[in-house]
Amino acid sequence: METKVFSGEIPAKADRGFFIRFLKWGIGISLLLFLLGAIGAGGVLYYFSRDLPSLDSLGTYAPSQSTRIYSDDNNLIGEFYIEKRVYVPISQMPKHLIQAILAVEDSRFYEHQGFDSIRIVRAALANLESGRIRQGASTITQQLTRSLFLTSERTMERKIKELLLSRKVEKVLSKDEILEIYLNHIYFGHGAYGVQVASLTYFGKNVAEITLEEAAFLAGLPKAPNDYSPYRHPERAKFRQRIVLKRMVDEGHISQGQYRRAYEKDMVFKKLQHGHDFARYFKEYVRQHLISRYGDDVVYKGGLKVYTTLNEKMQAMAEEALTQGLRQLDKRQGYRGPIGRYEAVSEESPGDTKDSRPLRAANLKVGDLLTARVLSLSPEFALVETGETIGKILLRDMGWAARRLTGPDVRKDRTLFDHPIPADILAPDDLIQVEVKSIDETDGIVLFALEQEPTVQGAFVSLDPADGTVKALVGGYDFGKSEYNRAVTARRQPGSVFKPIIYGTAIEQGYTAASILIDNPVIFTDDETQKVWKPENYEKRFYGRTTMRDALTYSRNLATVKLLREIGIRPVVNFAKQIGIESSLTRDLSLALGSSGVSLLELTSSLGVYANEGLRIPPALILYVTDSEGHVLETRDRSAEQVISKETAYVVTNILEDVVQRGTAKRARKIGRPVAGKTGTTNEFTDAWFVGYTPNLISGVWVGFDDNRSLGYKESGGRAALPIWVAYMEDALALLPVVPFKIPDDIVYAKIDRASGMLAREGESGEYEIFVKGTEPTEVKQEFASPSEFFRFDQEDSF
Repeated sequence: METKVFSGEIPAKADRGFFIRFLKWGIGISLLLFLLGAIGAGGVLYYFSRDLPSLDSLGTYAPSQSTRIYSDDNNLIGEFYIEKRVYVPISQMPKHLIQAILAVEDSRFYEHQGFDSIRIVRAALANLESGRIRQGASTITQQLTRSLFLTSERTMERKIKELLLSRKVEKVLSKDEILEIYLNHIYFGHGAYGVQVASLTYFGKNVAEITLEEAAFLAGLPKAPNDYSPYRHPERAKFRQRIVLKRMVDEGHISQGQYRRAYEKDMVFKKLQHGHDFARYFKEYVRQHLISRYGDDVVYKGGLKVYTTLNEKMQAMAEEALTQGLRQLDKRQGYRGPIGRYEAVSEESPGDTKDSRPLRAANLKVGDLLTARVLSLSPEFALVETGETIGKILLRDMGWAARRLTGPDVRKDRTLFDHPIPADILAPDDLIQVEVKSIDETDGIVLFALEQEPTVQGAFVSLDPADGTVKALVGGYDFGKSEYNRAVTARRQPGSVFKPIIYGTAIEQGYTAASILIDNPVIFTDDETQKVWKPENYEKRFYGRTTMRDALTYSRNLATVKLLREIGIRPVVNFAKQIGIESSLTRDLSLALGSSGVSLLELTSSLGVYANEGLRIPPALILYVTDSEGHVLETRDRSAEQVISKETAYVVTNILEDVVQRGTAKRARKIGRPVAGKTGTTNEFTDAWFVGYTPNLISGVWVGFDDNRSLGYKESGGRAALPIWVAYMEDALALLPVVPFKIPDDIVYAKIDRASGMLAREGESGEYEIFVKGTEPTEVKQEFASPSEFFRFDQEDSF
């Protein structure tokens, strides 16, 4: 039997039928598998596409932008943000920066449709070859989609959604629109989102000014901002820059020569700023206002621009004056002892030191405040160590600490060494605060002064009385330790600094600076409670007949109480509200002595009415606010109201000038220009105030403890608050012209006898006094009644 060999010819009829059936069967199975696969893929796509985020917002995409705060000369002084970014159009970005980003992140960006199949295959092969994930395949569109709409979790579901969304994004936006959003959105490290903030953060310049080498550095950051930070890892940052430049060569964006020159150039990085520590109480007040008006989202993400009234130079002067004034007061109160004790890590005995080390400064400058360890003591000085520096504290620079506090009461809990030596004040291994006093330029030897952190608080505010703009505001000694704003929020008794409001009311009612008041003792008894109130003068004595000028100049309490009784409490309350006092005021005679709590800002602004010829303009910290597109959202209230006459304002001002020239604020005479002001001190020296002004600047100071403790014996407004005011105004007024107080037309002069307030007799000596026209005296001095009128004792029924 022969064996048939297949020759490639079609088999016989039966065999041919089997072959056709087999072929049909194979094709059918393939079609079925393809159909099932297509249905499966479609099902998967349908499943994952059901809950894809909407892309409707992409057409009007507005990234989170920080709110920026500007000073009165448009310098940036602070920002409020969650993610710090400033949006810039792609047209303002240099071409080489865009090329650098594309070269290292997505070189085929303008060729693919949202995801890059070629890149995916290349990355898969590279990862399979290495056995680990070495390359990513995400395009710029995918990165943006993931950042805007998805999470960063590594799951297949997220990856599929990312691919689907990326394809949809490419249909909604053009390539340039996608790239613009991406470049404004990505993170570059150190709190910088987007190319504009990154340029400012690292180089202190706008993105349009970025050079090729700087662009290559920035382009290398998004992959791993922390790993390539030039501040933390400069070598890695330089290595990454080289990779970016090389990729730009590979893509034909730059030549080998450009690559070499850019790589060899040194880059100068801007010093990192850890927030703005300047004017923090001022900015916090602004932040609270913005949030109350626009809400958190707008303030932290909406890119508002807030143009404020703050003058940077004056703010710095105010902060320095308050800081130094509180430190000086704190020293007068006494030394509270070391801030701690040094615990040796070796077997050294206390005081054992490396005394043979040279006394040299290591990166110190005069004025630095540091923590130091006391090494040893001699009769003339203490040897101290801070960091790598050893220096001396001479006895004279620690002598203030001979007053040693042993408790919270600065008047009772105090011990005084009559002839102290360093050992009476310090001990070896004390940890203390010191200030660098001097550094010898020849040998670097450092002298320190003993310091301590004040526990006393204070506040300061300065305004332009002509328009109400707040030029400087400080709400406490240290915002980092206490955010409570004592310039705005605190309500403290103003004491005698409230008296200009009493006297202003009287002038409006027709009283004059020459009106006679009786300053003698008086007792008030409350009919209901039988509570007795016996006001007294600061000097613990009384002065009999006195003019209104002298009563305010020398701050006579008894005369002022009687004046309030004469003019009425209600008119004073109404007058106070007219000129800007918003706090609730006590409706009894203690109001004459400033018994009602007010804020420093409202009181200073209110007394500014006297400086502004009777015009009331509300205080303002914000000039105007715009949204991210420049539309004005709010402007300050510029309304001005003539709340008192020019003549009343001038008479009060003229008397307050006497307070400076011969009264309780004589320290302010050193200003050397027309100045008016008033001191204030409350019972037990709890609060110390001074508010003073020139025609073009008014400033107020408050000093006290938050828990209402006494500041110490004789720590009055003239001693505790006024020096702070003087220190500030000496510097601040140097920025402003000398301006006299303007005399209104209806102010007249008359020669009077000060003892009687009447016209002086012809031929007798007298003093010229100012009057509102029509209120000047017309009668000539007469003989007085019995001198007993000077010293009578008044018993009143009620206060």
